[in-house]
Amino acid sequence: MYKPNDLILRTTTSLIAFILLGFSIYLLFAGHNSPGGGFIGGLMTSAAIVLMYMAYGAAVLEKVLPINYRTMIPIGLLLAAGTGVGAFLFQQPFLSHTFDYFYFPILGELELATAMLFDLGVYLTVLGVTITIILSIAEDR
Repeated sequence: MYKPNDLILRTTTSLIAFILLGFSIYLLFAGHNSPGGGFIGGLMTSAAIVLMYMAYGAAVLEKVLPINYRTMIPIGLLLAAGTGVGAFLFQQPFLSHTFDYFYFPILGELELATAMLFDLGVYLTVLGVTITIILSIAEDR
């Protein structure tokens, strides 16, 4: 039975996972105008979660992140598909997106785009699928 107790792995995991999660969030938000987006952001978040799983084990990870990853898959698919179908309401082609600028009290003026919702759907789907697959393989060993 594997019991993760490597001090170096646990120590570096906190820093590396934090960097991976931060960069994945950056890619998620920057992706609708630049390369990247939901797919690579979801993969990077999955990599951070797998690293935490390897360092701390399944019990600690389930305590810290009590998330059912299997429910993320249909939520992400519905969000991505709903964004695409939502364009039909405005007589636009499937997956057409629009954007506008909104003022937020603390943040100031920000651009919000429907492509961000699509990227979020892809992000949730990729995260749910990869973590479900990896944790299923880990349970079978």
